[in-house]
Amino acid sequence: MGALGNLFPLVVLFIVVGVGAYVGYSIYLWSNELTDRGKRKLEKKNVVFSKNGMKVGVKEVRTEDYEDKTQSVLVKAWNLASFPAYKSRLGWNSEAETNQKKKRP
Repeated sequence: MGALGNLFPLVVLFIVVGVGAYVGYSIYLWSNELTDRGKRKLEKKNVVFSKNGMKVGVKEVRTEDYEDKTQSVLVKAWNLASFPAYKSRLGWNSEAETNQKKKRP
């Protein structure tokens, strides 16, 4: 019975180390799976990780499409802008002046 009493702590140690190893290995597998899933999602967005670093792919945009979008944004910004106190020396903004005169009593 004395020999079995000396082996009991060793058996408990092996069980604790075994459980710890299993949990550690499970976390290792899960983290690798998570990394692979993240890489696949980024590859869909044209971002690739390699040993040399990260490469970012750029979607091809035609020059004409780029210019059209830029012009559209500028035109929208210009149309939404208002300068109530602005009076042009060249006669611009005369519509705004006539609209303001109509609003006054």
